[in-house]
Amino acid sequence: MKKQKNPPGLALRLKSAEKLDTVLKGANFAPFSVAEIADGRDRALANRLVTVALRRHGQINLMMARYLDRGVPKKSGPFEAILRISLAHLVFLPELGDHSAIFLAVEAAKRDTRSQHLGKLMNAVLRRAQAEAHSLRHLPHEALFPEALGPLWRDTYGEDAIEDFADALVGGAPLDLTLRDDDPALIEALNAAPMLADTVRIDERDRPVEALPGYAEGRWWVQDAAAAIPARLLALAPGARVLDLCAAPGGKTAQLLKAGYAVTAIDNDPERVKRMSENFVRLGYTPEVVTADALAYEPEQRFDGILLDAPCSATGTFRRHPEVIWHRDAADIAGRVSLQRRFIERALGWLNPGGVLVYCVCSLEPAEGEEQARWLLGRDGVENLPVGPEELAGLAGAITQEGFVRTHPGMPVPGDKGGTLDGFFVARIRRQ
Repeated sequence: MKKQKNPPGLALRLKSAEKLDTVLKGANFAPFSVAEIADGRDRALANRLVTVALRRHGQINLMMARYLDRGVPKKSGPFEAILRISLAHLVFLPELGDHSAIFLAVEAAKRDTRSQHLGKLMNAVLRRAQAEAHSLRHLPHEALFPEALGPLWRDTYGEDAIEDFADALVGGAPLDLTLRDDDPALIEALNAAPMLADTVRIDERDRPVEALPGYAEGRWWVQDAAAAIPARLLALAPGARVLDLCAAPGGKTAQLLKAGYAVTAIDNDPERVKRMSENFVRLGYTPEVVTADALAYEPEQRFDGILLDAPCSATGTFRRHPEVIWHRDAADIAGRVSLQRRFIERALGWLNPGGVLVYCVCSLEPAEGEEQARWLLGRDGVENLPVGPEELAGLAGAITQEGFVRTHPGMPVPGDKGGTLDGFFVARIRRQ
């Protein structure tokens, strides 16, 4: 029996659906690498299909509810992932061709024994979506986010938050870099625009970062503009002993080293520590790197400063990781709040008298940010160190009345490239 030959584009469609299927089952999205798809154009297309399906996940939920009277068939293997990829293509990427979306979806379903009997259903759903594609492109922005998040975000960030956040979600994130040195020639070579302090922004999204000017020489590292704020706020004297808790992937550690501190970086994931250490070699930095569980770690000496980028819901990163908002619920966030408090308590015990703790999370949830900081400041022996506008030139509007820092994707950003920011919260305290 001859092996069935794949029509053009099918292998890419199958890879895209396989990637999306892992995310639907709870994995974090990681773009296709060169090792997974060697051809640059194919890799860009596959990443585009999956990311659009993820960004439009809530709206695609409405489509599936409309066209699948009985829901997704049980034990149907890749059917749901193929359908979501194909709806994303058909409705939101019409420039790729309507016919190819339907044809490749049916062919992809036939390639798996669990879904091969559902080819007619796939075809029928996509034909209906094709006929209504224009109206489907105007489904409400509220549908892009889980129902539980809308009221909370409106109360916290204002009436226009959902519209602003939706634009940021659909638009995705530009690429921000932190420069190792003040280097106007490099900024020009990157076609970048200065943003905050040593952060620059470029529009490059499809080219691998390894191909950008200055990568091999370690002249910059990838770091969202909002994520680069916390390390700058330690404001200690050069030579101060600083601990970077939960340090991987290492951008904040690199900032601390650039500031002249004696840095210990700790993370509990050996693979992440390995990649982080390789990046430090590229950058020419040599921190003390420790692989350990921070909740069991016992340093030999106390520190003058600690940067705690605590494990959190990461809802503020939805521009790059749209799946996070669908993987979180109230119980999950409550569990993370409890874990964060354990980290905070240990960090306070490792500070020298007068030492500074910068607590931050890449979360939009007040329970992990503002409420957590107020709990921290309610403890004995600590005082708030409010952030001043001179410390956040260009983004002083992110400073709250309490002197915390709160960024979000609807916030205007400095610089000529425009765009948006990750959602981040930062509080700074001193041990008395």
